[in-house]
Amino acid sequence: MPTRPTILACLAAAALLPLALVAPASARPAPAPVAEAPATLCAPAGTLRGTRGEEAEVALCAGTGTPLLAVSAPSACRVAGTRVRYACRTEGTWTIRVAGRAPVTGTLPGTQDYPGPGTYDVSASVRVRSAPAGVDLRGTVRATLTLTAPEPVPTHAVTVDRTALRRGATTTLTYTVRRDSDDGDGSARLGLIGEEASGMWIATDDPRCVNPLVGRYPSKTRLPYALDCALTALQPGHPERVRVRVTLGSACSTVVSKIGYWMPRGQALYTGGMLAGPTLTCD
Repeated sequence: MPTRPTILACLAAAALLPLALVAPASARPAPAPVAEAPATLCAPAGTLRGTRGEEAEVALCAGTGTPLLAVSAPSACRVAGTRVRYACRTEGTWTIRVAGRAPVTGTLPGTQDYPGPGTYDVSASVRVRSAPAGVDLRGTVRATLTLTAPEPVPTHAVTVDRTALRRGATTTLTYTVRRDSDDGDGSARLGLIGEEASGMWIATDDPRCVNPLVGRYPSKTRLPYALDCALTALQPGHPERVRVRVTLGSACSTVVSKIGYWMPRGQALYTGGMLAGPTLTCD
């Protein structure tokens, strides 16, 4: 029959066993950021005034909770002494500044890749016009917006094995397209395009790629400075690679790249995404 000290030792070992099986906090994977539901955040940005009693109250808004930051500037118009209910049209450009990041600019309304949470100083140069006519004002407005949605986890990526092209030579490049998320499917379109007037030629032996066809039927004209590749077997852990040749003459040209991809949700129509790839410069 076990003695009392032996029984206590066995109980202590049994109590410690579950603790030994729990990984230390430093070894556990960091939890994925919790996505926020898409929403629009607005703040008053300023009032524009004219010489005949015209006014336009302008707000600056940012849509968050998606991979894109959508900026808009709704306005409310009026003219002193009238009872007309005006509709407002706002156009112009905007600039966003966040501490520690390069400024981001765009047109109104417009979108850019969402750079993550932070305090956004937003300024816009706007023109506000009314319907019916009566208000036509220009000016600069400003607002501060605090966005809390986490930066989206990338689902796809595109890389290339070189950073520069050679003038007067052919450079061979290998583009790699990845899908890192279990969401989505194996489809993606890789697009490459150089500068039209450079005389560049982008070619490949890959049967998934073509130089785009342009012009009305029965035109056979294709763009030598662009390439379009249809990829259909992207899986996490199984990237697709495309090998291309870029030929430059005496003129330099950059080459930009992008991919478009599906993120299917049943029969919903707008479920895709677009991702900018690397830009190659010329030596």
